[in-house]
Amino acid sequence: MSGLYLRMIFNNNNQASSFKIGLYAAVVAFLTYTLIFGFRKSFTVCTFDGMSFWGIGYKTLLVLSQMMGYLMAKFYGIKFIAELKRLHRYKIIFLLVGIAWMAWLLFALIPAPFNLIFLFINGFPLGMLWGVVFSYVEGRKSTDFIGAALAVSFIFSSGFVKSVGSWIMVHYQVSEFWIPFYTGLVFAIPLLLFVYLMEQIPPPTDEDVDLRMQRAPMSAADRATFIQQFLPGIIATVVIYTFATIFRDIRDNFSADMWKEMGYLNKPAIFSATETPITLLILVMIGSMVLIKNNFKALMLSHVFIALGFIIAGLSTYFFNAKMLAPMPWMILVGLGLYMVYIPFNAVFFERLIASFRYTGNVGFLIYVADSFGYVGSVAVLLCKEIFKVKLNWVSFFSNSVMILSIAGLLITIYASRYFYKKFKTI
Repeated sequence: MSGLYLRMIFNNNNQASSFKIGLYAAVVAFLTYTLIFGFRKSFTVCTFDGMSFWGIGYKTLLVLSQMMGYLMAKFYGIKFIAELKRLHRYKIIFLLVGIAWMAWLLFALIPAPFNLIFLFINGFPLGMLWGVVFSYVEGRKSTDFIGAALAVSFIFSSGFVKSVGSWIMVHYQVSEFWIPFYTGLVFAIPLLLFVYLMEQIPPPTDEDVDLRMQRAPMSAADRATFIQQFLPGIIATVVIYTFATIFRDIRDNFSADMWKEMGYLNKPAIFSATETPITLLILVMIGSMVLIKNNFKALMLSHVFIALGFIIAGLSTYFFNAKMLAPMPWMILVGLGLYMVYIPFNAVFFERLIASFRYTGNVGFLIYVADSFGYVGSVAVLLCKEIFKVKLNWVSFFSNSVMILSIAGLLITIYASRYFYKKFKTI
């Protein structure tokens, strides 16, 4: 399909074409980020049983190394993504993914523990890519739906990529160390196609700009002004997002270990079986917010989704610990709850915040501010577990964390909603 043909379809002068652009952008962005995820998380299906260095489990060291790469990328991305220009973004995507993939090759070739550094090298470039991909779709009246589709890609892709990696391991008897590289090989060619298709997405229309404000690079002064204007609210949302990131990363990185502890071993399809229904539910819930034209109402509704997410995660875990809920529905419900907290920030919350208060800027800056501290929280939790030798299995550790963070997160969400409500009434 040529770029010229796509531009003929995207005639921006009518409502039907606007719908086509939104639907096209949602599908292409979803599939592009799903393919990018193939270069990130397939190693988590491996358990590396019996391997440890310096008194810490080898897999935990791998997760920490990659998370440190992500962490550094998020702090650097506050500047990089905020100042990102719209030209030649596809080159940035190919360069960053290429570095991440070559890191997996070196990870397989270099013996442990010396290959730990390549998880950091893999994580750093991949940590930049969310902001690059989101820059293609922000600032549109259909961004809620497109952003929801893009954001749920890492719910679906987390399970899908693990299923692919597990399938390669089970059916081809590939070494655990080579699983990530071969998984990347499966995703490489399709990624080339979908990055090309993403390049064909038209820029926002005049109507989009009127509804959602102009999206433009932000200087250091612009960023400082925005933070100062909304500091209490931003602190609250960053704390909420940090809780959600801790939830997500423990479940995402150690789900294979948890399934093993709960008696589900060598079942590749189980990862997709839990993540697919979550993906569909979140897409419908968050994507439907595109129907709400009033930006402030949508911002307040985002707080409702987040609060409900904490409640669902906490209650489902309580029932699971009380032996009133089986492992499969628990993993689905706790996943649904944590993603109801996590996804709004990556799809609609910051998008509607900028539009509600009529700021010219970009969503990437705010997402990377939240992400940077979110990964600090995830790294801190894993380090504390290892340093203080907390003797819990992953199921107990995760479920206990969910119970505590759900209560705290709900209270902070209530505070954040009141803050932004009062702030809006003063303008």
